[in-house]
Amino acid sequence: MFFLLTLPFRIFFGILFAILFIPIALLLIPFLLLRALIKLALFLIVAPFVLFAMVVALLVGVGALLLALVLPLLPFILLALIVWAIVRASQPAYAR
Repeated sequence: MFFLLTLPFRIFFGILFAILFIPIALLLIPFLLLRALIKLALFLIVAPFVLFAMVVALLVGVGALLLALVLPLLPFILLALIVWAIVRASQPAYAR
């Protein structure tokens, strides 16, 4: 009910401030466009560096994950290589 009572005042002051704000808005439009242009240019300059850093970070993360998964298996891998080398060395020359 309060909204309906104040509706004429809201309409009047809304139109009044809109009329007073139009010249200010027209003065600000070129500066807002310049700001958008500068932001776009900055984005185009910085984006390749950000993408490169993201790819490097992803590769480092994948490498760390693989190292964390393979490191506990390293003793078994070394043992298998030693057994393979011994078996390979003990085979006759004509079997190779």
